Amino acid sequence: MAEKNVRIRLFKDNSRYKGDLFVSVNGVNYKIRRGVEVEVPPAVAEVLEHSQRQDELTAARIAAAENAAQ
Repeated sequence: MAEKNVRIRLFKDNSRYKGDLFVSVNGVNYKIRRGVEVEVPPAVAEVLEHSQRQDELTAARIAAAENAAQ
């Protein structure tokens, strides 16, 4: 049985995060609009969650390296 789609909303601003987001999962491509609520398969939501978590970890490592260099 296929999993039910989940609703997400991607952050949108007028700078870096204004364009649509391209996501590919298992050879299926998705173009997700920012700033509006959309339904996506659970696997797409999971990929986006992992990406956000990696961005947070990267930012934390950069901050730690900058603090260590001072």
